Amino acid sequence: MSSIEETPAVTPSRAAFALVFVTVVLDMLALGIMIPVLPKLVIAMSHGDIAHAASVTGVFGFAWAAMQFVFSPVVGALSDRYGRRPIILMSNFGLGADYVLMALAPSLPWLFVGRIISGITSSSFPTASAYIADVTPKERRAESYGKLGAAFGLGFIVGPALGGVLGQIDLRLPFWVAAGLSLANAAYGCFVLPESLPEERRAKVKWHLANPFGSLALLRSSPVLLGLAGALLLYQLAHDSLPSVYVLYATYRYAWTERDVGLSLAVVGVCSTVVQAAMIGPMVKRFGERKALLLGLLFGVVGFGVYGIATTGALFLVGIPFMALWGLAGPSMQALMSHKVSAEEQGRLQGAMSSVMGITGMLAPLLFTQVLRGAIDEGHAAYLPGAPFVLAAVLLGLSFLWSLRVAR
Repeated sequence: MSSIEETPAVTPSRAAFALVFVTVVLDMLALGIMIPVLPKLVIAMSHGDIAHAASVTGVFGFAWAAMQFVFSPVVGALSDRYGRRPIILMSNFGLGADYVLMALAPSLPWLFVGRIISGITSSSFPTASAYIADVTPKERRAESYGKLGAAFGLGFIVGPALGGVLGQIDLRLPFWVAAGLSLANAAYGCFVLPESLPEERRAKVKWHLANPFGSLALLRSSPVLLGLAGALLLYQLAHDSLPSVYVLYATYRYAWTERDVGLSLAVVGVCSTVVQAAMIGPMVKRFGERKALLLGLLFGVVGFGVYGIATTGALFLVGIPFMALWGLAGPSMQALMSHKVSAEEQGRLQGAMSSVMGITGMLAPLLFTQVLRGAIDEGHAAYLPGAPFVLAAVLLGLSFLWSLRVAR
């Protein structure tokens, strides 16, 4: 069903937009804080056994993505029924309580419970995206989604650096700081955040559809929507190669230290934030969402190609601007998909998209780490350390061809 609204239903204050932006920043900030700290906490709880800690960390990542996969459609459906505001606030309060639990966790099982809860409560991003769809005209949605993408980049810049500094004081201190920020944000939102979905536009919860597989029914409601969902699957699988092997690859091929990796991630975050915040709106206005999507995918193919063939760390850094310009694709794809559903289905759509991302979040660590393992095995005839990123470039190329066909 095509969406027919052309103007926002409400005009939230700037403070309300800021709160949604800050909510996403805090989600990414908390995730970023844990990048340098969580593995070390797991090592400490494993009595220094790094091999065991690596295995546990992989299980934690899989479990977190699995929770996203399962609960994102539920959260999206609930936001369509009860409104965006209560879901966003409950997520903030839930994340705050979860970080307290992880800060106090006495053992690995308790820490695992914390990661499970985090995967559930951090499913608020689909609701934030639906909020933007509620209050933004169709022609400006790609720009607004780009600003949400900038929130990701901002959290990714600050999070690892902040986590590293706080972790040097105490490994559990970053979790306490993340808890305080989330709870303060929730309390602030209680007074500032208006509801974006009026009572008359709310939909009844169809529980048989509010699950990762039932949500596929919505994606099948339009050939274009289903086609873009396939392109999104390839796009996100390529994207998830980065958290899966980035650190391992840079350490193996370029002998980068933790400081080198951290600085490179900061550069990635800065470049991505500039593109998301400043370039998507003008690019979409000039070229349209379809061309911006295709152009972004081509930049991503080039960026991953550079990553895969770069023989030195300096050449690897050349790929970062291309990867930042790849950021044109995501918001444009998201906007195109949002045009194909009604106002009452925006939450379900965002939940379904997050479930697609959850699938890739579970597959990518298994796929790309094994590709890297085989690629650096000197006993094999084909020795190509950059194979994971070459594979990601191929996946993005397929996403480009598929989008070229379906996004007409």
